[in-house]
Amino acid sequence: MKSYRKELWFQIPTRRAFVNITSEVKAALRESEIQEGLCLVNAMHITASVFINDDEAGLHRDYEHWLEKLAPHKPINQYDHNLTGEDNGDAHLKRQVMGRSVTVAITEGHLDLGPWEQVFYGEFDGRRKKRVLVKIIGW
Repeated sequence: MKSYRKELWFQIPTRRAFVNITSEVKAALRESEIQEGLCLVNAMHITASVFINDDEAGLHRDYEHWLEKLAPHKPINQYDHNLTGEDNGDAHLKRQVMGRSVTVAITEGHLDLGPWEQVFYGEFDGRRKKRVLVKIIGW
């Protein structure tokens, strides 16, 4: 059994964004030389997410609108978390809905993704440097 670890770093200039990171994850898999196993992709910050879905702009706008309805950013005084001086209570809730990580099977040296599936980094409180862990195990 082999193990490989790589960190991907992001500094999104806006508060919220969805970034397709499939190519970076595939590159990490190539670097690992693992042919069969599992690949974990994990957001290492509590206001960011990793998820799998379609890379379609309309869907991303739908996510943005839906998440803003579930946990609107303003007014910021609606969140007890923001009483600490933060303004990102909504970002923590959005992350909880979108998820912390994904695990993808590796088959014959490739990510075993379904049709149209792509791996995304979701940012809900950007403008700071944040990281995503890619951990690959297998042989």
